[in-house]
Amino acid sequence: MDVSGSVPPAKEGEPAAAPADPLAYEGVWRFTVPAVEESVPQARRAVRDLLGRQGVPADRDLVYALLLIVSELVTNSVRHAALLSPQVAVEVAIGREWVRVAVEDNHPYRPKALEADFGQTGGRGLLLVREVTRESGGVCDVEHTSTGGKVIWAALPLAAPAL
Repeated sequence: MDVSGSVPPAKEGEPAAAPADPLAYEGVWRFTVPAVEESVPQARRAVRDLLGRQGVPADRDLVYALLLIVSELVTNSVRHAALLSPQVAVEVAIGREWVRVAVEDNHPYRPKALEADFGQTGGRGLLLVREVTRESGGVCDVEHTSTGGKVIWAALPLAAPAL
C-alpha cells in the first residue's frame, strides 16, 4: 500500500501519469492535546468528528479500528512520554485509498509491542494496534522525528469510492 500520496513513476517509454484530482475528503489534519488522561477521549472524538465532517467513505469497522488505534497510541504517549512531552500531536492523513493516523511525542525511545502476558493488566496496547492494523489489511510503524522524538502511525485501506 502506497501511503505517500505520490504518483508512481512512469516506466521507460511510457508517458508519466498525471496526478488524479484530490477527492473532497482527502487531506492532512494535525492537532495537539496535552499529555493527560483526559486527552484520550478528546483525541478519539476529534478523529471521529473529522472523518464524519469530511465525508470519508469508511464503514463502521474501519472507523472503530481507527479510533481504537488513536486511543491506544495517545494513551501510550500520555502514560510513557508525558515527562518529556507535555503535548502529544495527532495527525490524520486521508488519501484516495487509505487513512493514516499518527501520534507523535518527544520521547526518544522506540516502544516495543509486548507479547501477551496474561498475568499483566496492561502492556498490550501496541500489540493490539499491530493486530488491528494487520486484520484491517494495513501497515504500521514507528519512526524517529528530526527533533529526537518518535511518531507511531498506522495506515488502513479505505474502500474505493464509486465514481
